[in-house]
Amino acid sequence: MIEQLKQRDTEVRAHEQAHVAAGGGNVTSGPSYSYQTGPDGKRYAIGGEVGINTSMSSGDPEGNLEKARAIIRAAMAPAEPSSQDVRVAASARSMEVRAQQEIRERQIQEYEAVMSASAGDRDSTSAAETSRNSVTDSAMGPSSGMTGGQARLARQNSSVFAASVGAGLSQLA
Repeated sequence: MIEQLKQRDTEVRAHEQAHVAAGGGNVTSGPSYSYQTGPDGKRYAIGGEVGINTSMSSGDPEGNLEKARAIIRAAMAPAEPSSQDVRVAASARSMEVRAQQEIRERQIQEYEAVMSASAGDRDSTSAAETSRNSVTDSAMGPSSGMTGGQARLARQNSSVFAASVGAGLSQLA
């Protein structure tokens, strides 16, 4: 009986120490043990727990993702995780999924903002080109001495060069 209690005590302490070692900064309290007094009058650890902070931070999905993964590692660190360890890991996996979802949603919003701004740039570029074309049309009209075909060619050339300059400027911005 005493040998069994000694063996259980060793297993419990190693189990809880594995949680502490893997939990890092998320450990809120060291191991606490439940004891059984053996026939020799000594107390032997027969169960234990380690406090782990499982709260999520608002507005920090990357931090939450990292924390969820650390909690999973801490919960599953012992060689033989308990049913409570498995429940904690499952809860942390839910945290992980929520954090990944928040990251994806933010990336979509950022992408949409960039695309919206880009569309706005194209709209203002189109307006500038329309204005430039009307000026070019008046400059290349019948009084300029150009034929209709020459005027169209001149407009196409000016829009090609204007588009290249506009693209270069937007890449520099």
